[in-house]
Amino acid sequence: MDFTVTKYKQLLSALKAGNYIFQPYADFIESPAERAIILRHDVDGKKMNSLLFARMQTEAGLNGTYYFRVAPKSYDEDVISEIASLGHEIGYHYETMDTAHGDVDEAYDVFCRNLEMFRELVPIKTICMHGSPLSKHDNRDLWKKYDYKTLGIIAEPYFDIDFKKVLYLTDTGRRWDGEKVSVRDKVNKEHGIWNMEHGSEVKSLKFHSTDDIIQAAKTGKLPDKIMLTFHPQRWNDKPIPWVKELVFQNAKNIVKRMIVK
Repeated sequence: MDFTVTKYKQLLSALKAGNYIFQPYADFIESPAERAIILRHDVDGKKMNSLLFARMQTEAGLNGTYYFRVAPKSYDEDVISEIASLGHEIGYHYETMDTAHGDVDEAYDVFCRNLEMFRELVPIKTICMHGSPLSKHDNRDLWKKYDYKTLGIIAEPYFDIDFKKVLYLTDTGRRWDGEKVSVRDKVNKEHGIWNMEHGSEVKSLKFHSTDDIIQAAKTGKLPDKIMLTFHPQRWNDKPIPWVKELVFQNAKNIVKRMIVK
């Protein structure tokens, strides 16, 4: 079974054995390690799953980044504070172009208020857009008029990482090759594909399951710099929630595939 907490632990173990430095996103931006992994978590819902992930990472001696929405199923001051106390980075998972129905000035005002609310709890140095698949608005459009760096934000993954040099993997669609069902969680036309050059030889790596990534890690076929994006609500060891998530995501993927087309 894939997308279980057990499988997640196996993935962390395989990656850790590869002698990577696990850097929160802000640390990577400020001082990238030569061999680095960014564990990014988009807390869209089931916030307690994210807390579980954070505790497991701390037990393994690893640090990650957690992006929280301003929504009841995500934003929780106690959860945010505990994850930060464990040594993980907290970021703002913004979606104000959606909530402001495309009004960029209103979206910016709400963004600034939400950012200050977060900062009353924890430091915020990076942000990441929430890619609502059913919305006609792209939250990144906020930055066509405004500049997040004037707010003390040092980076946003979709703008500030060269994904020609950093492998991007995301569990969007409850799979690791979900580009056909990903509306906005994409970094380029080769989303989910990484070309590694070894002399004149070019190898294309594409992963479907978590086991595929684990095997690549064990055989040394992963590149030096990777961002892995997790949606912790998708990962569960309990049979009933696991099946519910599987059925819901498969139905959602049908709709998302139609939107992408």
